[in-house]
Amino acid sequence: MRQIVRRSVRAVLLDEDDRLVLIKRIKPGQAPYWTTPGGGLESTDVSLEAALRRELHEELGAEADRFAQVFLFTASAGEGVSVQHFFACRLRQLNEDARTGEEFADPSRGGYQLDRVAIDKLAAVDLKPDALKEFIISNEEALLSV
Repeated sequence: MRQIVRRSVRAVLLDEDDRLVLIKRIKPGQAPYWTTPGGGLESTDVSLEAALRRELHEELGAEADRFAQVFLFTASAGEGVSVQHFFACRLRQLNEDARTGEEFADPSRGGYQLDRVAIDKLAAVDLKPDALKEFIISNEEALLSV
């Protein structure tokens, strides 16, 4: 069994209109792709949910509730694996002006545009990882019940 070299949390975040709240990544020289908000665990995070709450505040200036872990994704990363814990949750409020973090201060990292996408339109979006996109489309009814 390979060692876990990175652990992160991400949100399948649904707004009041049942749309996914995503981040459209625009990097120089690459086609745009979408990702769910979230990021790596830090030593000060007391739980996965606490880490995700922190990440939502940093990346979106957002607060959410009704957290339910719904998906786990593992991928090779160097000599080990990266594990991403995905939680379905509901957006309570969002303030893009409150976004913080290195990614917003460093223009060489590209753009991080907030986007909202209906699940029935998700097939047209390049959401990463692909397995998450398939999971969301296959489990729309269950996710909308969160």
